[in-house]
Amino acid sequence: MAQKQTINNSWSLTIPEDLYRTLHTHLFREDGDEHGAVITAGVAKSQRGNRLLARDIFLAVDGRDYVPGERGYRMLKAEFVRDRIRYCRDERLAYLAVHNHGGVHSVGFSGDDLRSHERGYPALLDIARGMPVGALVLAEKAVAGDVWLPDGGRVELVQTVIVGRRVERLTPRPVRIAGQLDQSYDREARLFGDAGVAVLRQLKVGVIGAGGVGSLLVEFLARLGVGHLVVVDPDRVEVPNLRRLPGATDFDALAWFTDTNRPEWLRRLGKRLAKPKVKMAARQVRRASRHTEFEGIAGNFLDQEIASKFMDCDYLFLAADTMQVRLLFNAIVHQYLIPGAQAGAKVLAEELTGDIQQVFSVSRPVTPDVGCLWCNGLISPSKLQEESNSPEERRAQRYVNDPNVLAPSVITLNAVAAAQAANDFLFAVTGLTLASASRDYLRYLPRDRRVRFEMPRKDADCLECGNTAGSRKARGDGARLPTRYTECRRELPKNRVSNLRMKRC
Repeated sequence: MAQKQTINNSWSLTIPEDLYRTLHTHLFREDGDEHGAVITAGVAKSQRGNRLLARDIFLAVDGRDYVPGERGYRMLKAEFVRDRIRYCRDERLAYLAVHNHGGVHSVGFSGDDLRSHERGYPALLDIARGMPVGALVLAEKAVAGDVWLPDGGRVELVQTVIVGRRVERLTPRPVRIAGQLDQSYDREARLFGDAGVAVLRQLKVGVIGAGGVGSLLVEFLARLGVGHLVVVDPDRVEVPNLRRLPGATDFDALAWFTDTNRPEWLRRLGKRLAKPKVKMAARQVRRASRHTEFEGIAGNFLDQEIASKFMDCDYLFLAADTMQVRLLFNAIVHQYLIPGAQAGAKVLAEELTGDIQQVFSVSRPVTPDVGCLWCNGLISPSKLQEESNSPEERRAQRYVNDPNVLAPSVITLNAVAAAQAANDFLFAVTGLTLASASRDYLRYLPRDRRVRFEMPRKDADCLECGNTAGSRKARGDGARLPTRYTECRRELPKNRVSNLRMKRC
């Protein structure tokens, strides 16, 4: 069902909401004048296009760093440019000079701007040593970019994507929607408009895990009209899964073969031949939407080759619950500036008596500017260490998360988590989320019919989401991910495991 993608050589800029608001406030003041700054950015390349990932912003002080121009209206001082381009060279980041013009929905460089680029950017390319350099010009709700590439090419930015509470897309000029609306989306379009339908059709969304929560997310996203879904899960359908997977049948789990009354060899054969969960997901998508391209991967998300298929997504959902998968999801969100959400449900029972202790569903937005799963204590160093051990080592240590011990799980609890996460995605990408919307995690407690909101925290020195020199934030292809076949040997804060090694399974 997956289709071969053609290579897209376009360039865009992705910038976290907090960084964009800082820049916008600096540029657009009551004086109505022109102001300047420099953005540094990582680079990410894929078949879907190339992205600049905004990491740092350096605001130019009027009269000191941003002064009257010698051949134009204003210019960045030579010393300011020198220090920033050297920083970009040393950190392997792209350099983008920024200033503003008047206007609201359309913007472009002046003749003086373009001539200054032609005079100065060849020299900056030499200093940058293989990284792009360029410029941005902003209006109130528009962005244009002129990017010079190390191979001698020169391109315009097709769009600037702001990720945060909402996912906003700014272009140099308004983009008109072409084509006729599919009538099957008439009721949905009454909420988010034809423009929202078009946006959803253009998105690539990743779902990590196709079990109880992931299968529901796949169903919701396909019916919403998402254009491209990539889903990964290594497992096959089993009889205990049937009541939690929409559309699953006894035949999918080969229930006759795996019945406890059958011989052991026949049960093993049945488990090996049962339908992979990603094939179940593919069947859901075929039934739900004729517009959705589906890419199902029956493998381990931790493999480098598989993880790479998620690095150019527009949004990610984490619906799997091992610490290593959380670690990698968290890294991709912040290294590639891809907004996402972690969704799940859990029932905690007393080990000996089976008495129910806690029941909850959670939906946690995870965006590059709000604080990561590390900062919020949602990645356990001890469990990471346990998961990196071999099965024999785990058994020797009496590893409590024994995969043969099935935890309680109910489809309705999964549905609460999946629906909330899908709604957050829908409202964010269609622009319906309010600018003042809460960023809190949501925890639904059905036993006492309460909803609890948990404010995420952010550590400025975090090596995942912080802006310290060694952090992975916005590094794009310039940093390694903690996949199964790489090592993560960076020094971690004191509350983490140092020199954590991801072992080959």
